[in-house]
Amino acid sequence: MRRPLLVGLALVLALGACGSRLNPLNWIGGSEPAPATLAPTDLPATAPDARPLIAQVISLEVEPNRGGAVVRAVGVPPTQGFWNAELVARPVQDGVMTYEFRALPPPRGAAVGTQASREVTVGAYLTAYQLRSISQITVVSAGNALTSRR
Repeated sequence: MRRPLLVGLALVLALGACGSRLNPLNWIGGSEPAPATLAPTDLPATAPDARPLIAQVISLEVEPNRGGAVVRAVGVPPTQGFWNAELVARPVQDGVMTYEFRALPPPRGAAVGTQASREVTVGAYLTAYQLRSISQITVVSAGNALTSRR
């Protein structure tokens, strides 16, 4: 029983000390230089988002997790069938992170239904590094905005 345990421990220590790809500590965070393919002036300009703002945002939660936080918002469009929803980030200004709650409407008319059947939930991840410069998170819709502060 001791011999297999000692051999296993020696193997783990040997792999941990070497610089091979078998070392689990080398799997994440490694980088190597790559040639630049586009100059900054050759990058395409960002097109405005064609998705309209959702009608109303009814809930905003910022849930801390390991390495950052998840921003989760629930919105209500005027009808059922809205899709491709996203929190579109604006640049951070004076410690305020602002998201626009956008979604595409259904291709043809859709039923109105109950509020619960129309609710759309979206999320965005913020790293701990990003959170250092943010003191307020705001989600904007066509009809209102919700804010969470530290």
